[in-house]
Amino acid sequence: MSGHNLPPSKLTWIGSDRKLASKLGRPVLKFTEIEAAGGIVLVIATIAALILANSPLSGVYHDVLDLHLEINFGSLHILDESVEHLINDGLIAIFFFVVGLEIKRELVAGELRDPRAAALPTIAAVGGMVLPALLYFVLNTGSPEVRGAGIPVATDIAFALGIMSLLGSRVPSQLKLFLLALAIVDDLGAIAVIAIFYTESINVPWLTTAIVLLVLVYAMQRAQIWYTPLYVVIGVVVWYAVLESGVHATIAGVALGLLTPATPLQREVKPEQIVGSVVDPGDLDAPKARRASLYVRESVSVAERLETLLHPFSSFIILPLFALANAGISLSGDTIGDATTSTVTLGVILGLVVGKTVGVTLFTYIAVKSGISNLPRGVKWDQVVAVGMLAGIGFTVSLFITGLAFNQDGQEALDTQARLGILAASFIASIVGLWLLARSTGEPVEEADSEVETPDQVPLEVS
Repeated sequence: MSGHNLPPSKLTWIGSDRKLASKLGRPVLKFTEIEAAGGIVLVIATIAALILANSPLSGVYHDVLDLHLEINFGSLHILDESVEHLINDGLIAIFFFVVGLEIKRELVAGELRDPRAAALPTIAAVGGMVLPALLYFVLNTGSPEVRGAGIPVATDIAFALGIMSLLGSRVPSQLKLFLLALAIVDDLGAIAVIAIFYTESINVPWLTTAIVLLVLVYAMQRAQIWYTPLYVVIGVVVWYAVLESGVHATIAGVALGLLTPATPLQREVKPEQIVGSVVDPGDLDAPKARRASLYVRESVSVAERLETLLHPFSSFIILPLFALANAGISLSGDTIGDATTSTVTLGVILGLVVGKTVGVTLFTYIAVKSGISNLPRGVKWDQVVAVGMLAGIGFTVSLFITGLAFNQDGQEALDTQARLGILAASFIASIVGLWLLARSTGEPVEEADSEVETPDQVPLEVS
């Protein structure tokens, strides 16, 4: 049994025999451990946003998103942002911090650490980014709408893996790892697109401040300074400096995630031997208990600990709030009519549904036939096509890039058309991807462990 599925300790409230804990706490905890849970909550938040935006509460919904938070110290202006921008510039930076942690862990301890194993999902991801952007560009070249070419490059990891998990053990673990690695490389590409193509202007002093602070974080790690509140304070200042620099604040989250150590600091003493090796069990006091706790804690990497801590917060609070704030589109007859003839909507749908599928499949084929890599063991070509289709579920990051691409006055219609395209494409990719995957898989796969193995446990094997 993996640590993620250990029952809660009876020393805690959630593990106790109290009625609220047994009837509500533990069932909720069990739900959050389901692989598709994040995607389910995201769908619910999206439906709620659409209902609110098309109901008598529409005015209240938009008024709440437009509420402003101001922070001033005397004449010194610190912050003036709407609720919507606080979600899109602030909370979403935590999501991208978790993405940075996932990328770092995969590069250091996951399948992306092996260049040959990493080559296939990396090449597939490149195809799944280039072709969608190219399709959109061709349809919108020579017009302001071309700024949306970055919208269909993204893949929503939570949705894609959640859809795949609906088939349970019928899906080979190697195929899940292939999709995970592909989506992580895809995220890295989307981050690069945001930084390069959606940065309007640069405030050099603020950007320099952010870089200096990031160097300070690295220096503190090298000096083995591990006082968490200090890192939190510096991280908030880095976020603010990047926000003021003109580079999107989410880049701060990614940069801090990539700087986080992904290997355990303590590898000399085995966790099960720590009490006997570090302290005398018969002479245990508070200082010695803290020392033993330090040895146990540092036997797991900082990146893994932070990812485990923040992932539920990111999946079940931040992303649903983001969907609630960004998926509320007015579905009037005029809006839908304009979208059906819009090259923005068509470009997004073709990019995500056709571009992703063809790009991932074609580049995977080229990588295998050229001898650069081989298909993962047990994976068939029709399953690669299904993965390409699932990669067309853009949703979260695609909605985010839409807000950057069409954020000027007078571009509200383009913004709405792009968002409708994302919702339509993600729905199509989910249904068709699940159908293709169900057709390509047979009976449940017999695994040595009944659980889905994590990237740290199983390398991406090649035949």
